[in-house]
Amino acid sequence: MIKVLKSGLFSTIQDKGRFGYGAFGVPKSGAMDFYSAELANTLLGNTINDAVLEITMIGPQLKFDVECLLVITGADMSPSINRKTIQNNKVYRIKKCDTLGFDKLKSGLRAYVAVKGGFKSDMVLGSQSYYQPLTLANKLNNGDTLYLNQSENTFDTYETFSKLKVVDYSSPNIHVFKGPEFERLSCNQKSELTSLESQVTNLYNRMAYQLSPLFDNNLESILTGPVLPGTVQLTPSGKLIVLMRDCQTTGGYPRVLQLTESAINLLSQKKEKDKIVFKLVE
Repeated sequence: MIKVLKSGLFSTIQDKGRFGYGAFGVPKSGAMDFYSAELANTLLGNTINDAVLEITMIGPQLKFDVECLLVITGADMSPSINRKTIQNNKVYRIKKCDTLGFDKLKSGLRAYVAVKGGFKSDMVLGSQSYYQPLTLANKLNNGDTLYLNQSENTFDTYETFSKLKVVDYSSPNIHVFKGPEFERLSCNQKSELTSLESQVTNLYNRMAYQLSPLFDNNLESILTGPVLPGTVQLTPSGKLIVLMRDCQTTGGYPRVLQLTESAINLLSQKKEKDKIVFKLVE
C-alpha cells in the first residue's frame, strides 16, 4: 500500500472514464490528458485503461509500503525519490519505505503517476475515475491509503518501448472543428474566432476552462443540446467556455467549436494566463 503524507493541490485517481451513461447525466470524467496517462501505462506494459494518479500543479508526497515499478509522465513537477531527482518518462523500481515527492512546477500543469498493474480502487459504472457524488472521494486527502493491483510479473524489469511522443506544452495552438452552431456566426466573427489570441482565466478546472477577452456575440441561446469534453460554448456575455472531462452532458449555449482529442490533452496542461489560439481543422 501507499500512504499519502501530503495530498498536493488536487490529486485524483483516473482512468479512461465512463462511457454510455450520458443519457443519465453522468460525465465521462477520466484523465484530463489522455495522452500522458496512456504514455505512462504504455511504458510500464499496463493496459491503457489501468488507473493512474493525476496530480495538478502541486504534487503529493507518497510513502511506499510495497515494492513496485513506477513512471511519471505529463507535467514536469521536479519529481524525486527519497529527495533524489528523477526524470519523467522513465521507469523506476520503488523499494519498501521509499518516498516519492515533487517540487517546483517547470512545465505543464498535470502529471501522471502510474504503477505496474495500476492503482486499485472502487469501480463505479465501469470506471475508477473520481467524481463525486458517484465516488466517495473527490480527491486525495492527507492520511489516505492507496492500493496497487500487483501480479506475479509486477517486478519484471523488461524494457518497454512507446511510440508516443512527448508533447510541447508551450504551443498555443489548439486545433478545433466547427461546432454545430458555428455557421450562425458572421464571416467576420468566424475569422476573429479562429485567429483571436485568448488567455486562460483564473476560472479553470476539470469541468471547464473560461477564456478572456470577451468575444463579440449576438447569437441567441439554443434549446438544450448535447455537449462533450472539448465543446466550446459562447455565452450571451461573450465569454468562451471550453468544456473538459468532468463537464455536464447537455447545455444551452451555442456550441461554436469542438476541440480535437489532442487539443483537449494540450489545453489540460495550460494554466492561468497561458495563451491559446484556435486553429480550425477543415
